[in-house]
Amino acid sequence: MSFYVLKSLCLSGSLMAVRLSFRNITALAPMVRVGTLPMRLLALDYGADLVYCEELIDIKMAQCQRVVNEVLDTVDFVAPDERVMFRTCEREKERVVFQMGTADPDRALIVAKLVEKDVAAIDVNMGCPKEYSTKGGMGAALLSDPDKIVAILRMLVTGVSIPVTCKIRILPTVEETVSLVRRIEETGVAAVAVHGRLRDERPRHPLHCDFIRAVAEAVSVPIIANGGSLDLVKTHADIEEFRRRTGTSSVMLARAAMWNASVFSSSGPFPLERVMEDYLKYAIRYENHAFNTKYCLCQMLRDKVESPQGKLLQAAQTHADISAAFGLQQFFLQTEDQLQQKRSRLQSGCPPDALLMDGDVCTMAVKFLRREYPPHISPKMFLLEWSRKEKLQQPLYEMVQRSQDRAFQSTVTFAGQKYRSSLWEKSKKFAEQAASVVCLRVLGIPEGRIGEGESDLVCKRKRDGTTNGTTEEERSSKRHSGESQLETETLNVNGDHDNADTPPERR
Repeated sequence: MSFYVLKSLCLSGSLMAVRLSFRNITALAPMVRVGTLPMRLLALDYGADLVYCEELIDIKMAQCQRVVNEVLDTVDFVAPDERVMFRTCEREKERVVFQMGTADPDRALIVAKLVEKDVAAIDVNMGCPKEYSTKGGMGAALLSDPDKIVAILRMLVTGVSIPVTCKIRILPTVEETVSLVRRIEETGVAAVAVHGRLRDERPRHPLHCDFIRAVAEAVSVPIIANGGSLDLVKTHADIEEFRRRTGTSSVMLARAAMWNASVFSSSGPFPLERVMEDYLKYAIRYENHAFNTKYCLCQMLRDKVESPQGKLLQAAQTHADISAAFGLQQFFLQTEDQLQQKRSRLQSGCPPDALLMDGDVCTMAVKFLRREYPPHISPKMFLLEWSRKEKLQQPLYEMVQRSQDRAFQSTVTFAGQKYRSSLWEKSKKFAEQAASVVCLRVLGIPEGRIGEGESDLVCKRKRDGTTNGTTEEERSSKRHSGESQLETETLNVNGDHDNADTPPERR
């Protein structure tokens, strides 16, 4: 039985539950832009007992769909704009802790239940001092609102079946810090990670090991010491000294692991070249975002980032470029070929969209993807033109909005039958287009997708977007409300220009 897992057995000896023990562990700390799947798997390879994902914001995660990625053998949580917000795999399932940024108990529970079956534990970030986390009352901002901390943790502890933890920073006095952790302990959390610096302190400030020790001595819940990467922990041999100085049995490493993940290995440290190569192979294998891969490798290079190899890395834009900088072109090409072959096999065996009845509504799991249609063509336009051709009543759309993530779902009524997509969209326009796609596919009517071939539903002038030299866009403001209207959408419909793959760095 592994030391990091407690297994509860019933009288017959069969396995009833598997729950993590947070005592006597060494963990990869949550780090934005670093704690993605490749780094987590690398840390596990080198001996980490637990790995935390990067902080993921609740409101963005609440909009995600859980997707089983059969090509990569992963579970992906995909945002409405098709970004993969969180990717995990079977290998880490019992050892990955999902960290969220939240300031709302109800929304925190929605996200926790979304990922509950795919992770080992849920952690709430209550220590990040960066604006990325604090601007919405999350992260270290929660330290000034203990009642909200308690409300969030109690909601999670009672709402999910896996352990719940949190990560905090110390308060101005030992007494205040101990008092807060005692309140946290009463919520039933499985562990508390304590970063031994104040909210306004940064890595250059010394670590307050005495605060962490005082907390560990005052409570019975496991305390995980954090913040010692620069002051105390440079190699694996230093980890025991960090435990001794803080009086904790468990340690969480951030920058020391980012610089060289073999810090977790009792046989390390390994040459940086080997560590970087191992990391890059995971990044290619699991189709990590290239700019995220580039960022992590630059952090590993540190003062060598201006070396010839470092300059090649900085100039790289794709995994192919990065692979060339590290002499892994052959591995990259072989992996790409293997994934493409697997993708082709899966696509050739895919059944058509499954039609399901939800009461009197025809439903399909359909997302509207703007890139699949010519610029001046949309499924909604095709459905409208079909209704005119057949002299039927024009389609009628009804819209609903989901409160927890503000996503939209539309139902279209056409020829006495209702149709909708079972997937929620980020905008009203996309929701109506998705409902139109379902209707057209059920009826076997062309929908205007690229490669579908010519259709007499939309005349050539509409396909080209011009009439008598006038563009569709120029005419749209002059049309009668009942006429078909060009709908030009972008994937970033809510004006959210944040790049989840490159959020601000934090500790």
